[in-house]
Amino acid sequence: MSGRAHSTVLSGARVVLPTGIVAGGRVIVEGARIAGSAHEDAELADLSGHWIVPGFVDMHNHGGGGASFTSGTAEEVLAGVRTHREHGTTTLVASTVTGDLDELARRAALLAELTQQGEIAGVHFEGPFINPCRKGAHKEDLLRDPDPAEVRKLIDAAHGAARMVTLATELPGGLDSVRLLAEHGVIAAIGHTDSTYDQTRQAIDAGATVATHLYNAMPGLEHRAPGPIAALLEDERVTVELINDGTHLHPAMLELAFHHAGAHRVALITDAMDAAGFGDGTYHLGPLEVEVRDGVARLVEGGSIAGSTLTLDTAFKRSVTVDRLPVESVVQAISANPAKLLGVYGEVGSLEPGKYADLVVLDAEFDVKGVMRRGEWIVSPLG
Repeated sequence: MSGRAHSTVLSGARVVLPTGIVAGGRVIVEGARIAGSAHEDAELADLSGHWIVPGFVDMHNHGGGGASFTSGTAEEVLAGVRTHREHGTTTLVASTVTGDLDELARRAALLAELTQQGEIAGVHFEGPFINPCRKGAHKEDLLRDPDPAEVRKLIDAAHGAARMVTLATELPGGLDSVRLLAEHGVIAAIGHTDSTYDQTRQAIDAGATVATHLYNAMPGLEHRAPGPIAALLEDERVTVELINDGTHLHPAMLELAFHHAGAHRVALITDAMDAAGFGDGTYHLGPLEVEVRDGVARLVEGGSIAGSTLTLDTAFKRSVTVDRLPVESVVQAISANPAKLLGVYGEVGSLEPGKYADLVVLDAEFDVKGVMRRGEWIVSPLG
């Protein structure tokens, strides 16, 4: 018995499983993982009146807690990761922004070490291979066409930790870069793009599988020029990222994406920057100065939206209470789908025996009361 892992039974809550919601269900935690049965001496925790959902998986995040994933030290990155964990995100991919290629390679090496340590789930390169006319909060003089050799340089610099590259696939070298990424098992994401409908379809055929923050930083839907949005929504091979913070999207556009693509093809993300979970003030996103006022981040120069201050618990609550989406659909979009895309669904993304005990306890109003990661409470609901 002395060598047996500590066992806890979380009981009485509404538990969201891949097969549906179990009222008065239970989750058994043994050591770092979910178990199929409990020991007689297991600790019991009554969570009646609460929800238990899988830990959130954020595949697009630039920072939080006052710390930047794009420029901070390893300690600062970990502080930002901790902030998001406290808000329910137990698996997180660190996103970069446009910069000098050598600088991005150095940043990738640092983030790769944190990936190897299990602190983050990999690296997402957002830029510099994006369209200047849809640059958003990216420094224009550092943008470049997606040369496959340069894309390969960033992949190699990440030492196996590269998970996704956002690029404007209509630019010279775009389709070849998509093919390169697909060959190396890295997600090719279409974003910050001025692509036409047909160009977008070509990129999907070449292997692109994600729409980076759908609707944002791309042409809008037009009745005679449907553009990338229609192509991305209609294709079953594509998962669409959505930032549900009440600023980036009108609720009707969120509903359109869930209705047209289906919950199985939506990934709720934060696109967070340093101010997430921290507060208003002046920050930097890469080399650009950002002012956060009333929770909205905008570039000081030009006023473009510069990421978000969103945490995924807020996105979850808004999706259920404001947008009236089914809890099961939100869980799919905030946990299972991104986990599948990142290739980690065998370990996280749902509450199933054998997976890591990554879970979030929510009260009846969908506020976070507990967060467990790998069997350890980050936020305890037990007092």
